[in-house]
Parts: sequence; structure tokens; C-alpha cells
Amino acid sequence: MAFVWFILAAAVTVFAAIKLSNYADVLSTKTAMGGLLVGTLLLAGATSLPEMTTSVSAVLIGNPDIAIGNVVGSNMFNLFIFACFDLAYRRHHLLELAGRNHLYTAGTGLVLMAVTYLSLQFHPQWELFGVGLDSIVLVVLYVIGVSMVGRISKSAAAAPSMPEPEAAVLPDDGGGITVRRAVIGFSLAALLIMGAGTVLSVMGDRIAIITGLGSSFVGSFLIAATTSLPEAVSVFVALRAKNVNLALGSILGSNMFNMLIIFLSDLFYREGPVLFAADPSHRITALVVMSLSAVLLLAIARKKTASHGTYIVPSVLIIIGYFVASYLMFQG
Repeated sequence: MAFVWFILAAAVTVFAAIKLSNYADVLSTKTAMGGLLVGTLLLAGATSLPEMTTSVSAVLIGNPDIAIGNVVGSNMFNLFIFACFDLAYRRHHLLELAGRNHLYTAGTGLVLMAVTYLSLQFHPQWELFGVGLDSIVLVVLYVIGVSMVGRISKSAAAAPSMPEPEAAVLPDDGGGITVRRAVIGFSLAALLIMGAGTVLSVMGDRIAIITGLGSSFVGSFLIAATTSLPEAVSVFVALRAKNVNLALGSILGSNMFNMLIIFLSDLFYREGPVLFAADPSHRITALVVMSLSAVLLLAIARKKTASHGTYIVPSVLIIIGYFVASYLMFQG
């Protein structure tokens, strides 16, 4: 029965994510916020709600491994998602169409993951009012990163558009949606995703026990992939609407917001710093995420490429890295 509830919660998550993405596209086009800010903050935060509710629920039931594995694994899966779409739309060279301002978001995400990796590596037990000092550092760095993105978005040029894809899969019905309706719909869809995320966490814990795969692997891959479904849907919908900055911003922004979830989990975990309690095997995933983030960072920063074959190299490396990490975690 745990598998049935898990699948149902995943389906609800996908449905709510489609609505979130459609409303976010309306807000990015009909308000002054733009794709960079809406994608990095609003849509990224909303699509990360399953990770938030899943991780907080996990520490409440005494399973910090699912909480940390979900966060770090989701970041890796998010990069995998965009790499797959980048290959699918390789003729459009998505990363060359996106604004270079995403370098700040990607760089902040890399720094946040580096802090997490160092904490998992050296296991410091420093805490302040019951919260790990490493978690507090993550919050400070996150605030600095968000402030930078906010300032940059105000001076950013208009987002470049992507050429029309060959086939339309989702209907584009956002033209008649008002800003007020978009805000209400976005909020309701976000609440629906929060509820589904709680179910995913509880059922994921039961699945880890039933299958014997362990909380680290289940959290890093099964739950992480499922809670990242909103990001996958949001990227697809954003690309369908030819909003490249919204698509990339939602992925990079989610990876930033996910690191803030570690602090939120630490607030509810009462047995010491949550990163100290996490299994050291999460270092593998964190190290891979750092490497893949660096690849994406270089891909955004590089000059325009002459051929499709040269362009897809970073995305191919990210996909290979994801499967290598999956194998290592399964073995370890």
C-alpha cells in the first residue's frame, strides 16, 4: 500500500507543478519581475515545497538521512533534468539563449553545496540554540545570493526568446489569465504540493524499510527524483512557452532554495546538528553535485559554440555523472 500512496502523491505533485509553471509564466510576462526573478525565487521556491515538506517530515519521524539525501539528491536530479532538456532542444542551444546573469545563481548554489560537503566530510558538532552552525552559514550565504539576484534582475535586459519547438505538447492557455488569478492559482497549487510532499516523505520511509535499500539511497534517489518532478514539469512548461530564463532560473533557484531546507530541517531536529547526524555516504552525492554544478557554470559562461556536437558536451557530462553517482550510492 505504501507504493500506491507514493505513486498517487507523485501524480498530485506533477499536476500541481503544471499549474504552478503556467501561473509563473503569466507572472513573469505580465509583471515587472521577469523570468530571472520569477524563476529563481518564486517558481523555484514553490517547486521546492515537496523537498521542504519531505525533509521536515523526515526529521520529525527521526530519519535525518532521508532529509539530507532528499535535498542533496534533488539538486543532482535537477541538474540532470536540465541536461536532458538541453539535449532534447540541442539545436536551440538553450544555455546560449539564457542570460549570463544566471552565473550568479549557479555560483551561489555551488558555494552552498561546498559548505554542505565540508560539513559532511569533517562532521563539526558546533551548534547555536540547538541549530548547527553549518546550517546557519547556509542561511547567511543564501540571503546574500538572493540579494544579488534581486539587484541583478532589476537591471537585467529583456530575456531572449527561444525559437518555436517543432511540436507543442502542452496547451498554451496562459494568455487569458489575469495577474490576480495567477497569484491565487499559484498559491493553491503550492499548498497542494506541500501536502503531497508530506505523503512522499512518510511513504518513502516505509519503502526504505520494506525494500531494505536504506534511507540514504531511497532519500537520495527515489524520493529526490519524485520531489523534483515539479522542477521537471516547470522546465518543460517554461520551454514550451519559450521562456528560457524561467526554465533555467527555476532549476538553479531550486538548487539554492533546497540548501535552505537543511536549515529548516535542523530547526525541527532536536538530536543535534542534522548534518552531523547524516550518514557520511551523502558526501558522494554532494561531491558529484559540486562537480556537475561547476560543469554547468562553465557551460553558461563559455562563448557561443559553432557545432551542436561541441555544445552538448556539458550536458552529456552531467548525465553521465548522475548515473555514476547513482551506481556508487547503490553499491555503498
